[in-house]
Amino acid sequence: MKIEKPIAFIDLETTGKNPSEDRIVEIAICKRHPDGSREVYHKRVNPAKLISDAATAVHGILNADVENEPTFQQIADEVYSFIAGCDIAGYNSNNFDIPMLYCEFLRSFIVWDYKENAIIDVCNIFRQKESRSLSAAVRFYCGHELENAHNAEADILATVDVFEGQLQMYPDLPETMEDLQKFCNNGKQLLDVSGRFTYDDDGEIVFAFGKYSGQKAKQNLDYVKWMLFKAATFNPDTEAVCRKLLGIPEPQSPAP
Repeated sequence: MKIEKPIAFIDLETTGKNPSEDRIVEIAICKRHPDGSREVYHKRVNPAKLISDAATAVHGILNADVENEPTFQQIADEVYSFIAGCDIAGYNSNNFDIPMLYCEFLRSFIVWDYKENAIIDVCNIFRQKESRSLSAAVRFYCGHELENAHNAEADILATVDVFEGQLQMYPDLPETMEDLQKFCNNGKQLLDVSGRFTYDDDGEIVFAFGKYSGQKAKQNLDYVKWMLFKAATFNPDTEAVCRKLLGIPEPQSPAP
């Protein structure tokens, strides 16, 4: 497989599951270079809000553990610099880590145009090939048990190992990151990272979820309006597609 630039594998632990309301409490990024070498960025983060009990039950991080750590806004520039010029990857990252990081950057007055790079969800490769959890992926591809699960650094290092194991096990995987991105998303081109919209064969925007899945968005603008104004909050980049379809300009970001 041709890997021509670094891949930033991202894993986040957070206060909860909602990208618009919750915050990062731990971030780990493993940058895999084309020669196979790795760099790791790992920090805990003060979320400036309480960590939910449900989140602590998953990752074990208490409010007291992060009260003296920097806020994400204080480290946003260095995180952005670390992943600059990289393709982006993770485990179930399209559904969670990338939307969460996108929102945290936005709250720090940084617009992260992740679409400039390929986005690879290792979990989607695994689901299409084996349909198992990260622990099972480590067992299957790497031949050992995943220790210290839900520690951000342990999880993301394991994800890189799984990705490399997949490249070795499946020689029929696409040879470029762009084609692998399509494979990860069932052949669809992403318009928003959560996959609410895609293009059809005519190059027109269609819904990729719900009762209008597969139908042209421009023919169902009432539903687009519902998504933007009445539904539960969608991710900011999904809302941006809705605004584009409705001809509504993007809101101005507040000055830092």
